[in-house]
Amino acid sequence: MAHLSVAAPLLNKQFRKHLSIGNGRFAKPALALAGASLATSLAADLVARRRRRRATPVAPADHRVATAAPGVAERVAGSAAVAAIAVGGIVATSTWADRFAAPRLWTRRRVDLGTGAVGWAAAIVGWDLIYYWNHRFMHESRFMWAIHVPHHSSERYNLSVALRQPVADGLGTFVPYGLLSWLGVRPSMIETSRAINLLYQYWVHTETVPKLGRFEAQMNTPSHHRVHHGSNPQYIDRNHGGILISWDKMFGTFEPEGDKVVYGLTKNLHTFSPLAIIFREYGDIARDVYRSDNWPDRLSFVFRGPGWAYERHRAA
Repeated sequence: MAHLSVAAPLLNKQFRKHLSIGNGRFAKPALALAGASLATSLAADLVARRRRRRATPVAPADHRVATAAPGVAERVAGSAAVAAIAVGGIVATSTWADRFAAPRLWTRRRVDLGTGAVGWAAAIVGWDLIYYWNHRFMHESRFMWAIHVPHHSSERYNLSVALRQPVADGLGTFVPYGLLSWLGVRPSMIETSRAINLLYQYWVHTETVPKLGRFEAQMNTPSHHRVHHGSNPQYIDRNHGGILISWDKMFGTFEPEGDKVVYGLTKNLHTFSPLAIIFREYGDIARDVYRSDNWPDRLSFVFRGPGWAYERHRAA
């Protein structure tokens, strides 16, 4: 998985280039497919609703609640909805990444902060702030959580977990790092700041290092990041900071380490297959979209948090 995550940025860049609206050679066909799938899903939904209204309810013989098997219209609506969201989503994220790429925004910069202390401070701190929000969104939006699941799927916590990086990470930059270029940070310094941020986070993936006293006040540490990897209820969606824990304290997502951390997911995958780990959540999202009979639920299963999906299933 580590090898895939190293190659992924290069592959993602080429992949996005061909699907970006305005520049990509496959963008228009993909949009046409997404639009046709959406229209098909809406039409099939209408047919399915009319069929259900006309159906005469029959009480099951054993007096238990019966669930009708989906008809042709329901299956068509679900399949078309999955296609519309998947293809449309890939085009949208590719276009977003292309429009806000650092080299593109650098040509529209307001100033050039240079390569001195101010430029480097803006690059490193700016990257860390944007990283906080993107990391937080990866926990609070399900399609972004699907990208991030491989990093959290380990039920152990050691330095090797730091190498379980998302393969599709480039599709999850909701807040584009290229904005730093627009503010005057040179693209090469943005890439270096990315490396610095990633390297700093390597050492925090360990149970060996205890709490570090005053260093814990503003900096992300092994103790703070152990909390982030916990599946304990009080630890879920906490401590998203990369280098600085200050962002969590500032924006209300900080939780100190207290109870013993239980690592992994709230529902663990129980597999060592990289492909299963990478794609399991995507499959679950597709299944939920397929089985839904209305678009508000379909979009919620994709964009709202993983917790919403759990509650929706429990209420069904």
